[in-house]
Amino acid sequence: MATNQQRREAAKRKLERQLTRRAERAKRRRIIGVGVTIVVVGLVAGLVVFLVTRDREDVAADPAASDSPSTPAPIQIPTERAPEPKRPQPLADPVSCEYPVEEGKPAAKPVNAPAAGQVASNGTVGVTMKTTAGDIPLTLNKALAPCTVNSFVNLVNQGFYTDTECHRLGTEGLQMLQCGDPQATGMGGPGYTFDDEVFPELSYGRGILAMANAGKDPATGKGTNGSQFFMVYGDAQLPPNYTVFGTIGDPGLEVLDKVARDGIDAESAATSQDGTGKPKTPVKFTAATVG
Repeated sequence: MATNQQRREAAKRKLERQLTRRAERAKRRRIIGVGVTIVVVGLVAGLVVFLVTRDREDVAADPAASDSPSTPAPIQIPTERAPEPKRPQPLADPVSCEYPVEEGKPAAKPVNAPAAGQVASNGTVGVTMKTTAGDIPLTLNKALAPCTVNSFVNLVNQGFYTDTECHRLGTEGLQMLQCGDPQATGMGGPGYTFDDEVFPELSYGRGILAMANAGKDPATGKGTNGSQFFMVYGDAQLPPNYTVFGTIGDPGLEVLDKVARDGIDAESAATSQDGTGKPKTPVKFTAATVG
C-alpha cells in the first residue's frame, strides 16, 4: 500500500502533467490564433487589392469614368504627295496679266503692284520662305498660273511677306496653313487684285501651293486674288476655284506637319466657325528669297 508521501508525490506529478498539457494546449491555441489572424489579414488584403485593381481596370476600360481629361487623338496626315495638276491645254506664251487697284481696300503693307502686261507662261521659279518654325522651299510653276507667279515673286522681292505671320491652320478636313496677310486677320492684302487661273481638272492635296480668295468680285465678275495663299500638307477636298501655282518642298512639308501636330491655339479654336484657327506654334516669315 502506498504511503501518504508516495500519494502526495504521485498527485504532484499528475498535477504537473496536467499543467504541462494545459500549457501546451494554450500554446497551440495561441499559435493557431496567430495563424488564423494572418490568414484573415491576408484574405482582407487580397480582397482590397482585387477591388482596387478591378476599379482601375474599369477606369482603363472606360475612359469616361476617369476624372482626368482624355488626350486628343493625334491628327492623321497622309504621307503621299498629291500629283501636281497639269493644264489640259498649254497656255499661250506669253499671256496678258492685269493687277487693278482694289477699290476701298488699301494695302495692308506698303507695296507696288506688278506692271500690267505680257508675262511668260513657261518655266519654274524657286522661292524659300524662311520662318520661325523652319524653312519652307517652294517651286512656282508658270505653266499653271503665270500671272499668279508674277505677283508672288513681285511681293517677295519687295519684302511684303517678311515679318508677317500665318494666321489660319486647318487640321481636319482641310489640312492647310494659310498665310500672306500682314494683319494676320484674313482681311489684309496688297491693295490690288488679279483674276483666277483655274481649270476644271484642278485638285488639291499634300504638297500643293494655292491662292486664297474671296470668290468672284460681284461688280466685275473677276477673281479676288491678292497676297494670301495656302500650303496644303494633307487632305483638301475643295472645288477647283483656287489657283494652284506651285508645290512645297519636302523640308517645308516637314515644317507644316510639325506645326499641324502641335495643333490650333485653344482661344482661337473656341471662336472659330469652321474648325480652323491660329496655329499654336507661330509661323512668322523672317525673310523670303527668290532663287
